Amino acid sequence: MWRWGYRPYVRRAERRAKAARELARLAKKGHRASPIVVGGRAIATTFWGKAWCDNLESYSDFSNRLPRGRTYVRNGSVVDLRIEPGGITALVSGSDIYRVGIGIDRLAKGAWNGIRRSCAGRIASMIELLQGRLSQGVMEVITRRNGGMFPAPKEISMKCSCPDWATMCKHVAAVLYGVGARLDHQPELLFTLRQVDHLELIAGAGDVGAILAPASSGRQTIADADLADVFGIELEAAPPPAGRPAVPGGKRQRARAEARSPRRTKRTPSAAESPGETAPSSHTGARKTPRTARRAGPAKLPRGKR
Repeated sequence: MWRWGYRPYVRRAERRAKAARELARLAKKGHRASPIVVGGRAIATTFWGKAWCDNLESYSDFSNRLPRGRTYVRNGSVVDLRIEPGGITALVSGSDIYRVGIGIDRLAKGAWNGIRRSCAGRIASMIELLQGRLSQGVMEVITRRNGGMFPAPKEISMKCSCPDWATMCKHVAAVLYGVGARLDHQPELLFTLRQVDHLELIAGAGDVGAILAPASSGRQTIADADLADVFGIELEAAPPPAGRPAVPGGKRQRARAEARSPRRTKRTPSAAESPGETAPSSHTGARKTPRTARRAGPAKLPRGKR
């Protein structure tokens, strides 16, 4: 029996065991968990993650529940978190496994257009945007409380399967902090959540095309290996030209392979094989030089003159 409406305390090891059983059950149904793992005291360490958490803590509406949420996310209680267009779903381990659903309104069209106008020509590339290497002016535009990228309390709807009657329980608070930790590694999910296209903030529509442009266009390009590291994709090697076998490696290895292969040399025609003439055949009239003529020796004199 519960006292004063509170559930009995459950130790952390027991909570984790419950969470492991629940995740194993979901895995059998094909659900792949995406937990939040925080190393150390800092929940977020990059520009986007810190900005999300700072915005969350700036609203007095959330101040009472946020401290418990920080504790929960740090000890690994958010065992699954997914960010989708307009919403967040999560599983949080407490006295039981609770299901959390958070709705986020789409960013207003007027606010998005204002952000685009303010950032026009001030963000050079997608890499600069996602890594948070932005000017102070751009950062102020994106993170401002009114008209910025982050949702206000009135744009957030929350629900949790726990018996807490509060609008924001500690499980919801843990999930909101978990979003900040997730943005550390996938900042583009903020734009997915607010249902806007982050490519629209990049100065110049051809910016991504410039990165992928071939070398013959005269523009500076990124090497295949660097491009694969940046975008997390694997690039297939171009097929070798027709008539030439594929050689592993680059141009130097191909040149070495060709140097080692036997080359055909042109036979220079002899004087007897000049145009219009035919070389005499060894079968017809060609006289062989006697073997004795090849040897050098003293000439023999007639018998009477010795």
